[in-house]
Amino acid sequence: MAQAPLTLTVSPDEHRMLTILRDLPEGPLRDRIQQLLTQLLEIARNPRCGGYQADGVPCGEPSADCGQCPEVSGQLDRLEADLPKA
Repeated sequence: MAQAPLTLTVSPDEHRMLTILRDLPEGPLRDRIQQLLTQLLEIARNPRCGGYQADGVPCGEPSADCGQCPEVSGQLDRLEADLPKA
């Protein structure tokens, strides 16, 4: 069953990302890329880095900014290093 289209406002950068994703041909590659992007965005939204304890308690640095976290930055650096240069 086809899903009903959504109407929402997006920034130009968001529109560009959505357009690129939609331009990919349907199939296993597109599915895998969508899954990977979803996982990447979940990490960015809620890092759950190694500093988190098993019970989900944050790393112990209440003033820490996850965007500045060396663990998250390191993960993104490794991913970026593996990407082909445009």
